[in-house]
Amino acid sequence: MAKAKKQSSRGRKQDRARVAGGQDYEVRYTAKKTRKSASAVKKAVKKVGSGRKRVERRLGR
Repeated sequence: MAKAKKQSSRGRKQDRARVAGGQDYEVRYTAKKTRKSASAVKKAVKKVGSGRKRVERRLGR
């Protein structure tokens, strides 16, 4: 039986810095945080990339 590899804190930090446009829970979280619609979040991710700071700036937060 293989043991699960522990994720480093660097990996978690890099993951938090991104908005995964294909993950509904991340889109909903960002939409709620910025008070925009989920479709607006997806459009912003397509337009500026997956960086959380850029997406939130694009959405006006």
